[in-house]
Amino acid sequence: MTSTDFVRQAREWLAQDPDPRTRAELEDVLARGDDAELAARFAAKLEFGTAGLRGELGAGPNRMNRITVMRAAAGLARVLGPGRHVVIGFDARHNSDVFAADTAAVLTGAGLRASVMGGRWPTPVLAFAVRHLGADAGVMVTASHNPPRDNGYKVYWADGGQIVPPIDGEISAAIDAVGRVDELPLGDDWVTLKYQDIVEPYLDAVTALPLGDARELSIAYTPLHGVGGEVLTNAMVKAGFPAPVTAPAQAEPDPDFPTVAFPNPEEPGAMDLALDLAVQTGADIVLANDPDADRCAVGVPLSGDGAGGGGYRMLTGDEVGGLLAEYVLAHTTGDRLVATSIVSSTLLGRIAEEYGARHAETLTGFKWIMKAGPGLVFGYEEALGYSVGSDSGLPVYDKDGIGAALTVAAMAAQAKREGRTLADLLDDQARRHGLHATAQLSVRVDDLSLITRAMARLRAEPPVTLAGRAVESADDLSAGVAGLPPTDGLRYRLAGQARVVVRPSGTEPKLKCYLEVVVPVGAEDEGGVTAARARAVQDLDAIKKDLAETLGL
Repeated sequence: MTSTDFVRQAREWLAQDPDPRTRAELEDVLARGDDAELAARFAAKLEFGTAGLRGELGAGPNRMNRITVMRAAAGLARVLGPGRHVVIGFDARHNSDVFAADTAAVLTGAGLRASVMGGRWPTPVLAFAVRHLGADAGVMVTASHNPPRDNGYKVYWADGGQIVPPIDGEISAAIDAVGRVDELPLGDDWVTLKYQDIVEPYLDAVTALPLGDARELSIAYTPLHGVGGEVLTNAMVKAGFPAPVTAPAQAEPDPDFPTVAFPNPEEPGAMDLALDLAVQTGADIVLANDPDADRCAVGVPLSGDGAGGGGYRMLTGDEVGGLLAEYVLAHTTGDRLVATSIVSSTLLGRIAEEYGARHAETLTGFKWIMKAGPGLVFGYEEALGYSVGSDSGLPVYDKDGIGAALTVAAMAAQAKREGRTLADLLDDQARRHGLHATAQLSVRVDDLSLITRAMARLRAEPPVTLAGRAVESADDLSAGVAGLPPTDGLRYRLAGQARVVVRPSGTEPKLKCYLEVVVPVGAEDEGGVTAARARAVQDLDAIKKDLAETLGL
């Protein structure tokens, strides 16, 4: 397209934009004659990715704004049809409440029923509400752990899980057919859900998980300026745990996330305040939620006595996933299924075999994990996402940072009663199954074409060795592998029980590489788990260095 085309599209956009802020923003771009900025906003549009719509706030189809949201709501309404019921939730990000109200107005104007959360509550509460209320769909306005300038729009179906093909494609096509949003009929007769309508039933469900009876535990916690604080604290107290001590500077929702560069527990520095608090209070464990509380991060003391005087370390998502998997399987019976994604640790398969359970691998994204099959009692992905269940099934068919935090607290309290820690439980797993160590190489780019070219280079010339290990097999996941749907990714299996998966992020401008090595654990007089961990760090660092050179980014 030419700059003239973008100018025409921008003027058409201005004519229907109900938001004075984005109108002023776009008028300024036009007045400056900024062709590059116009192209960034109008040369593409936001598409459904691994977590629905997500992008930077601003005017234009390639940004999150009221027009984009109203078009998404109109497309959803066309796919569902009149009379259907949609539950809508929102977090504390900029414009989340506005986008939720716009969604309700469009849906009710199209003849659907809408129920809107009466507060800024976590994503898992919305996912729970869809099934609890028997709704036909749900919408959560959130960008999870993205930077402050972003927002997003997650769509759930009647099963309480995120949408998957072909539904996402049908909604996308319906969105494309929507005309001007200023011509859409708007309603105002939606229901506002109160705390007792939906949050209390959610708390009843997650506190009914198998949490044992050990409750002596001190917890340092941060919601990272998000919406998880109140609900997590209430869940802990309802379950009988002491209320966690919360990092004061991060306790209240704040869409600008002033104390962190990125509001993601995995990012460097994001956990500093919580870790400092843990040292000050001598906490038994550290817990964190991301801003919409669908993820849970866990920190453990470095000292062997369980106190925090020696500092703390954050567990990886795979370490927490392995602990939770074993806990759930030890507290459930019958024909059970556990599932994780192809980029997560292979340890889950070994744990499932040990407990006589079935194990499934899915594509990346929790929407796929929740579709793994019948009998699902636990699902996780390495990016700190977990859904914990019981013999009654899963209370939430999506990532649930509150339910996961409760279960981690139960594990830690039971271990403390026995004079042990979560770190001791990890060592037990390593001795039984070998040390499964994982790491990531993540490259953020400003130009997405760099990622496209890097993936093309890898497909044209796959590596023969990485860190001195022969590449024994290379799978192009875009062709569909082992019954999985096609996805843009590459998987390499290396000699000596190692694996690398490379894929573009579905939610951020990143190329993400997932590394795993399995190191046998020798006898204690040979160093045992400690020696295996040191060896794993060396192996992962060597693979990461070689892979970075291979990527050329």
